[in-house]
Amino acid sequence: MPDGASIREFSTAELSIAEIASELRPPILRRFANEAAQVARIVADVAERGDGAVLEYTRALDWPDASVERFEVPPAEMEVAAKAITSEQRDALELACKAVREFHEQSRPRSWLRRSEDRALGQRWSPLRRVGICVPGGLPLPSSLYMCVVPARVAGVDEIVVVTSSRRDGSVHALTLAAARLAGVDRLFRVGGAHAVAALAFGTQTIPRVDKIVGPGSIYVALAKREVFGQVGIESLPGPSDITVISDGSAPAAWIAADMLSQAEHGAESSAILCTPCHRHLAEVRDEIARQVALLPRKGHAAQSLARRGALVLCRDLEECATMADAIAPEHLEIAVDVGAEELAERIRCAGAIFLGPYTPEPVGDYVAGPSHVLPTEGTARYASPLGVEDFMRRTSIVRYDRPALEREARHIVALAEAEELMAHARSAAIRLE
Repeated sequence: MPDGASIREFSTAELSIAEIASELRPPILRRFANEAAQVARIVADVAERGDGAVLEYTRALDWPDASVERFEVPPAEMEVAAKAITSEQRDALELACKAVREFHEQSRPRSWLRRSEDRALGQRWSPLRRVGICVPGGLPLPSSLYMCVVPARVAGVDEIVVVTSSRRDGSVHALTLAAARLAGVDRLFRVGGAHAVAALAFGTQTIPRVDKIVGPGSIYVALAKREVFGQVGIESLPGPSDITVISDGSAPAAWIAADMLSQAEHGAESSAILCTPCHRHLAEVRDEIARQVALLPRKGHAAQSLARRGALVLCRDLEECATMADAIAPEHLEIAVDVGAEELAERIRCAGAIFLGPYTPEPVGDYVAGPSHVLPTEGTARYASPLGVEDFMRRTSIVRYDRPALEREARHIVALAEAEELMAHARSAAIRLE
């Protein structure tokens, strides 16, 4: 591989699944102590000085000639961008937004209320009033925008605010602006990074305060989201992308190598892992990775990723491959087997998204399938779920007791309240029956 890069190999005949999973365990945010301290200072500065601090950081990091008056992108600029992109790009964006909308419309939580003779219990789902969405700057990533915005729109959020870093001249890529227009963004600011997260959390004279911040970004964005949590809600702390592939050798090694590289090219901290019971297939994939990585424009990023966090794992059988994948808890899991992909998937409890069969490469999920591609990374699929409509809503419990219901249960309320030495609680129930 280029620049002497390599990829680690493991065998479950030599190490246990737990030992291999430990070796593959991704980094966690606590490793970034210096960056966390820097982010804390930025957040505090923005909270205190508002637009003045945001302007200083924006000029220093992204846009030297920035002005507060030009932070917000006018709707007309988004409209022009939507017309400036190619018809092929517009068709793709429209198809993708439609697919994401239709998928999430099926998963919108429903309020419910159950009534009996003397009481009613239920749950009400309500959309958040205003959410902020972080979209990575630099390379145009319109998919990151519509994968967050469309579920929020389906949820019924009143106002959707997007922040994204501009280029050095203050411009935002036309594809990002076009996606914002098509997905239904209300306001877009050409400000990104930790200072943008802080601005959304506390509000400034120009950037409105939001109820929740979602979306991917750099380590500084993730750390800033962690810093402001509590001031606002966050959906997760997305880290580097990762993929695990289970392959029985029936799919061409070139396909599997390409799938692994689709995540490795994101950056040095991204992860790409193959689990297979076939030694010959493992060797073929290794050779294909070496061949294909040299052809990538981002071969440096991919080679570093493979060397640091890539792995080829030889398992005894497909059942053990599934157990290995479940221990990894990947963001993306491909099950590229000839038969029985659905049955094998039933064994997986911990994965952000599962892609079944050799003709379902991970990028279909990145762009057009429908489910949001904002997924739990770095092993957090052990307890976390993909971004969905419910992330842009909140639950409220509904309780109504008529007198007969309170009469029937008051003695239990009093008994529990007195046991906890909360006498006013007990009196609050008992006084109504005196």
